[in-house]
Amino acid sequence: MRIIFFGSSGFSVPVLRSIAPHTICVVTKKGKPKGRGYSLDDNEVKKAAGELNLPLIEINSFNDDIVKTLPDYQPDFFVVASFGLIVPKWVLDMPLKGPVNIHPSLLPLYRGPSPIQWAILSGDEMTGITLIRMNEKMDEGDVIYQEQIMIREGENFIALSERLAARAAEILPEVLDHIEIQGMVEGNEQCHESATYTPIITKEMGVIDWRKNAVEIDQQVRAFISWPTAYTFLDGKMMKIFRTVVEENIEATNPGEIKGITKEGMLIDTGCGVLNIKEIQMENKKRMEAYDFAQGNRGLVGKVLASTRIDL
Repeated sequence: MRIIFFGSSGFSVPVLRSIAPHTICVVTKKGKPKGRGYSLDDNEVKKAAGELNLPLIEINSFNDDIVKTLPDYQPDFFVVASFGLIVPKWVLDMPLKGPVNIHPSLLPLYRGPSPIQWAILSGDEMTGITLIRMNEKMDEGDVIYQEQIMIREGENFIALSERLAARAAEILPEVLDHIEIQGMVEGNEQCHESATYTPIITKEMGVIDWRKNAVEIDQQVRAFISWPTAYTFLDGKMMKIFRTVVEENIEATNPGEIKGITKEGMLIDTGCGVLNIKEIQMENKKRMEAYDFAQGNRGLVGKVLASTRIDL
């Protein structure tokens, strides 16, 4: 079995490791410049490929000349997991047995780049892993395997992504072994009329509107914990919020107002219900427990958190 693996995120790494003995090449998106020296930021897949001593190809797009060398590897399979680029048909036609994509949702739900975040943001109780026989359209291929996975209470993007990646790494080798012996399965066509789509996440999606209810804001915090991180403004300075708990049986009166401070955190009024902020990071400061921040910043009770630096 000869596999070319395509991936660019932390979700991709456990999947790559699970098929490393059969992987002949790794393709990843080229890193973006960072810092004043404009050095390239190595993604986690590139680092894993180095650790596994696997040949690596970095591309900006499928127009890069090096893509034309992929047939030289004589691949049986392409495996794609959180790659970040739509693979064109002329590339998908290269492997002998076919291309397989791993998507962390119950397709056709949450097609696109941010399915895990959107499942949490939507308050779903269930998500899953779907393996599809890829075509040139985004996440529209026929389903060859699908498994439901419960979202745990209070689970954030990091924890859920790690669980889904670990399960995908368990599933994939068995599916590929089956295809190696039996040939590529036809799979089941997705119900395209039921499809939903997720967007590219932007920084602006992290800003908190305290007029929303406490449950919705808690979901926002958990969904965007990695990036952009849910944020608000206190006295004109950005406050990133990493961990919250919805408080039961406390009445809210003024959305955004700091209602009280306890050893458990800062109590904030929302449009419906009270949210307990547990962990924060103020602008240009280190990440810390909200209670510890409050101990060093007296007079917080009664202040109102804003959605902009200057709440107009």
